[in-house]
Amino acid sequence: MTTDSETGQSVTAINDVLLDDAIALQRGERTGTMRDIPASKVLPRTRVPVYYDRRYHEQFIAEMKTERFKGFRSATLAELAQSGVIAIRGGHGSPSSGERIGKVPYIKVSDLRAGFVNINPTNRVPRSIAEAFWKGSSSRLQAFDILCPERTSKNIGDFCVLMPGQEQLLLTKEIIVIRPGERAEFDSFYLLWAMTLKIVREQWKRVIFMQTNREDVGDRYLEIEIPVPNDPEMAAEVSQPFRSYYQTVAKARTSLGQYLVDTGDHHFFVSDSEKDIETEEEEEQA
Repeated sequence: MTTDSETGQSVTAINDVLLDDAIALQRGERTGTMRDIPASKVLPRTRVPVYYDRRYHEQFIAEMKTERFKGFRSATLAELAQSGVIAIRGGHGSPSSGERIGKVPYIKVSDLRAGFVNINPTNRVPRSIAEAFWKGSSSRLQAFDILCPERTSKNIGDFCVLMPGQEQLLLTKEIIVIRPGERAEFDSFYLLWAMTLKIVREQWKRVIFMQTNREDVGDRYLEIEIPVPNDPEMAAEVSQPFRSYYQTVAKARTSLGQYLVDTGDHHFFVSDSEKDIETEEEEEQA
């Protein structure tokens, strides 16, 4: 099965690009997917044809030259991290299944869905185990951090938002966490706006490899380029729909959570971590 470039629908025709390239090479012709790469630059860990396919990057560069992105420059995630514009970290670690009985929510890559961190109320660890993986008393996560799977998921490159009240989580190590850095002139909602652009999302196709039967992006995602605004006003303007949506949801979650606590009449779970940890600490002190 392949996808029709005009309709976007799946069709039964075989899209054998490799065969087309091989035939063109025999004829001394060139195609849009052929690349000449010096052998010295082909490392064992990147000896995968798709890694050298520049079409996704070329589409990004072409789009950046349009009127829509006037007032923006481009930079890789690595460049932004090195200059302090963004901060990137990984998850905390993965406790054994026998340790997953407690109050601190443990988040796996499958819990990152549809733009949110979905806490599984049955998948938790004791506070002591969480602190061992946190290497301290706090997770060092912040409200509105953006997260995505790093491996073993079809959703690598799809970002979700950590909501207020969810900060004290234990993240599996296979999660990427990104937030604005000390030198940023934009907030997390701009980062989410940029990372979810199709011209950015498409670039992940070049850097995601298969390890046996599991997807893996390693640190290759740092090569992805995103638009960077020349001023904070532009960043705030383009990302306002994301900001409005998530801030509205955050207020609604807080309101509903407080109602559930005040009444105590409902069997209903709000995906939150703070109150559970506070309850556990009170029980331990008692």
